[in-house]
Amino acid sequence: MLARQRQAVILEEARRTGAVRVSDLVTRLGVSDMTVRRDLDVLAGRGLVEKVYGGATSIVGKSTDEPGFEAKSVRQRAQKEAIAELAATLVRPGTAIGISAGTTTWTLARALDAIPGLTIVTNSIQVADVLRGSTQPDRTVVLTGGVRTPSDALVGPVAVHSLRSLHLDVVFLGVHGMADGPGFTTPNLTESETDRALVEAGRKLVVLADHTKWGTVGISTIADLDEADVVVTDDGIPDEAKELLAERAGELMIAETAETDEAQEA
Repeated sequence: MLARQRQAVILEEARRTGAVRVSDLVTRLGVSDMTVRRDLDVLAGRGLVEKVYGGATSIVGKSTDEPGFEAKSVRQRAQKEAIAELAATLVRPGTAIGISAGTTTWTLARALDAIPGLTIVTNSIQVADVLRGSTQPDRTVVLTGGVRTPSDALVGPVAVHSLRSLHLDVVFLGVHGMADGPGFTTPNLTESETDRALVEAGRKLVVLADHTKWGTVGISTIADLDEADVVVTDDGIPDEAKELLAERAGELMIAETAETDEAQEA
């Protein structure tokens, strides 16, 4: 098991039970005490767990916590790029697509430049900025109006009204969190209403979420897990989550971002 995969398992267990012990993780993962402690150092350095004597405890953010775009854009870059490249294979020339706000969807927007004839609707200022620089002369970009959030999304009645009049082939949705029960969630109540309107405008829903989103729950649900036609995530997703998503969503696509343990632990 690669370092990133071990860390995903450790994080999922910490979130599920509230705390993990080094001795238990050594047995479960089949690795040395030193390897587990190194993984905990990595997770603690990312602010995902708090190290304590003999193990670590989960750090659960508030369901209304909403980091800004710049803060989120530096997280899981390799995973987001792999997810975006894989998701871009689902886009056909000449189609109308919707792209929600988020750093993973922003990365997707950058991966669409070679695809001609697209009409793209988004409520993200950052996504629109990327699309504005496209080399495709036949591209149409529609930016909804609305009130700006910390993540540079445009939300509220103006955005919802404009989205409800549209009919899109595919909607690509970025999420704050995903979990069994709450489904795909956001920490912003107004943004959830706007995202739901975007989802309803599409014939097909593709959710983009890296493995760290699993187990995170925002205050408001955008869609249930089984509403997703496709979920695109990365290979750090825990096995339990992989099985559940494969069962609940229409299709699960996993982007390969595998690196050697030596590279991860260097």
